[in-house]
Amino acid sequence: MTAASLSRNGDALVFTGALLRSAIATLWPSATKAVAGARRFDLRAVERIDSAGLAFLSQLAALAGGDVAIDGTPAGLVELSAAYRLAPSLAFAY
Repeated sequence: MTAASLSRNGDALVFTGALLRSAIATLWPSATKAVAGARRFDLRAVERIDSAGLAFLSQLAALAGGDVAIDGTPAGLVELSAAYRLAPSLAFAY
């Protein structure tokens, strides 16, 4: 499994690797610095995501203003988003 990382490319935060609980604390500082102005989260190179990874993305989406487009569907994203009743933008669907 590839180590998780992120970078900024224009209006997108580009994530790679597996967004798992063990990686989130390491990614958090750089993610919070890079999220301002992000309109898209590129998840096409993410191998899989767990509930901590989904919470991480959801919080980043909120910090970005809440209207973030998601590119890619790594393993776990659809199932966890449904279980937590998240909208496609990763905001809570009330």
